[in-house]
Amino acid sequence: MIEYKLSFKSPQAHLFEVELTVKQPDTNGQIIYLPGWIRGSYMVRDFARNIVSIQALSGSEPIELVKLDKQSWRVSSVAGELRIVYTVYAWELTVRTAYFDTEQAYINGPCLFLGVTGFENESCRLSIDRPGESYAEEWRLATAMPAEHIDEAGFGNYLCDCYEALIDYPIEAGDFSDADFMVNDQRHRLVISGVHDAELQRFCSDLGRICHEQVELFGELPISHYLFLLQVVGNGYGGLEHRNSTSLMIGRDDLPKRGDEGVTTGYRKLLALCSHEYFHLWNVKRITPEVFLQQGTAAEVYTRQLWIFEGITSYYDELILVRSGVIERKAYFEMMAETITRVMRNSGRHKQTLEESSFDAWTKFYKQDENAPNAIVSYYAKGALFALLLDLSIRLQSDNSCSLDDVMREMWQRYGRRSVGVPEDGFEKLVVEVTSLDLQPLFDLGVRSTEELPLAEILAEFAVELHLLPAKSSEDQGRVVTEPPKVAPAKPVLGAKWKQLEKRIRILQVFDGGGAQQAGLAAGDEIVAVDGLSMNAKQMEQYIARQQEGVSIEMHVFRRDELKVIHFTAHPAEADTCTIYLPQHPGSIQQQRLNNWLKGHVPAS
Repeated sequence: MIEYKLSFKSPQAHLFEVELTVKQPDTNGQIIYLPGWIRGSYMVRDFARNIVSIQALSGSEPIELVKLDKQSWRVSSVAGELRIVYTVYAWELTVRTAYFDTEQAYINGPCLFLGVTGFENESCRLSIDRPGESYAEEWRLATAMPAEHIDEAGFGNYLCDCYEALIDYPIEAGDFSDADFMVNDQRHRLVISGVHDAELQRFCSDLGRICHEQVELFGELPISHYLFLLQVVGNGYGGLEHRNSTSLMIGRDDLPKRGDEGVTTGYRKLLALCSHEYFHLWNVKRITPEVFLQQGTAAEVYTRQLWIFEGITSYYDELILVRSGVIERKAYFEMMAETITRVMRNSGRHKQTLEESSFDAWTKFYKQDENAPNAIVSYYAKGALFALLLDLSIRLQSDNSCSLDDVMREMWQRYGRRSVGVPEDGFEKLVVEVTSLDLQPLFDLGVRSTEELPLAEILAEFAVELHLLPAKSSEDQGRVVTEPPKVAPAKPVLGAKWKQLEKRIRILQVFDGGGAQQAGLAAGDEIVAVDGLSMNAKQMEQYIARQQEGVSIEMHVFRRDELKVIHFTAHPAEADTCTIYLPQHPGSIQQQRLNNWLKGHVPAS
């Protein structure tokens, strides 16, 4: 057994101390290492850079420790027990990293726990003692890691069956609030860190309905307990899946408040995030690419399947909300309109396929720059839209005798339940096998080409009208209307994304083919005057919108520390904003298809 002891060394300096004990190390010299990345987040993060000090000991005697590369070391041969004592700096509050101060401690395993080469399949014991200082008097500890012997506050000893399991259980310690709810007789715990006034009873009720709907979809719950770790901040958003828990970060205003009625846009976003990470309990944590089971986390692992594990999950995370009755249909289609709009506004969809986006996640999706909208497509967003297209196509061609639900259930039975990895062509083959439909042309179009997805055509068969119209303003992210939309003349726009500074407007991104690009504006430029007038961003947007197409506007711009005069010609907005119309009296066949898809027990709004 490999033993770890975690100590809260200094909250003021944000330092953890870890003691690693290997009772029978490699007689040729033991290699130890930290992972380079964390599963579910496909970027090499070099966690070892946060190791401040490290030493090797045999008894009380120091042993030579030689660094081999940026994340691994070799310890000289010892006859007996080997101890590695090291400190780790933790001052990055994200769902992927580690954080420690006098208010709380958050730990992701790959950031802290060294792996021992050759012993990865050995069981691991982790000992965590409560800090003795006064700041931690009210602290408790929350983790989904199997407990060996712990006190009422959660401190003590935990056991894992292997190193990969050890680093897949995030840990939260502090004076947090928590609540429980049951799904299929299994305990689900919600832990919230940070200042908040959330209505936990309502939150748990809604989460319970969402989780139950997902269990119904897959047919079984493969865990005995689950933990939602939620970090509340002023402004933030993110999530990371783990084997029977998830780490989440959300803005304080997105939580449900006492006395709230309905589902706010922020709360809807939070519920979708929880739904997304819970769906990963099956789709990616257990139904997982074959290469993920074959390779570790020292270096990048490439697959063309990320759109399956993130895109399909993104499709279901919102669909589950309406199926469970947590949101109404109108709200679901509002979310769909926003996703379609995001994809349509990025010309990168014409340059990168879903398979390419998946494969290049390491260098493109997770390392986006100012040109990202023009160069890449999101395997989350477009993957969700292709999953929508695939699901509705299967339903339509099979006369609703089959759907993507059936495919996902079979994915679970064939791969996830048996701990067998999905080969690169496994999903597409299984879809054909389950549905008995010739869907290769659909996969060729949606996964291996950059052609537009025929969403309007397929949605029309389900009593949903999709229209692409020019945006009304920069705040227009898509919408649902109750009357057939009228096409209004497109207003001129800048053709760029910006940020308001105190007295300047900074260009963040310049879009392909737009007026900003043609005028020579670039990311980083700061606009100080428009036609000789000082304007804020909103005033500039309205000023441009009032111009006639083709009118030249003079802009004074700082590029670095040089003042430039740029002549901008107004161009009309593209028809890239999704408007969804739900007819009040659709045909009976289309209405029945819609009800079957959304599991008709949800009332229409």
